[in-house]
Amino acid sequence: MNRTELEQNIVKALENNPFCSFSTVENGKPKSRYMALFNDGMNIHLATNRRTHKVEELENNPNVSLLLGYESGGSKEVVEVEGTCEITKNEALREQVWNDELKAWFDGPQDPNYVILDITPTRIEYTGKDHEHQVWEQ
Repeated sequence: MNRTELEQNIVKALENNPFCSFSTVENGKPKSRYMALFNDGMNIHLATNRRTHKVEELENNPNVSLLLGYESGGSKEVVEVEGTCEITKNEALREQVWNDELKAWFDGPQDPNYVILDITPTRIEYTGKDHEHQVWEQ
């Protein structure tokens, strides 16, 4: 599989798996939680409240990991993402990611506590449905 095909498979897996395990570093140890995943191609975004521990953790250490796939209701691919995360209040991105499901936590896309975690992948391990394993690196 060439790089373009690998990227296409990764994007499809991102689109077909709306949830991921998102890991940050807290006091030198990994800290994981489930989060809703949004993507625009290989650009990965997570919505969160700026007052959460994960925002604090990211300010101290921007290194993150995501794991998605192989779950009931998701695809049977497995995607492991290593990268860095930036906390952004980019208005256009906030509008792009916003959906009605976020109303349970925020008043709307202008809510000052609503921030987007913008993930920059540096390495992605992709294991396809037929167990082929590929590595994408920035």
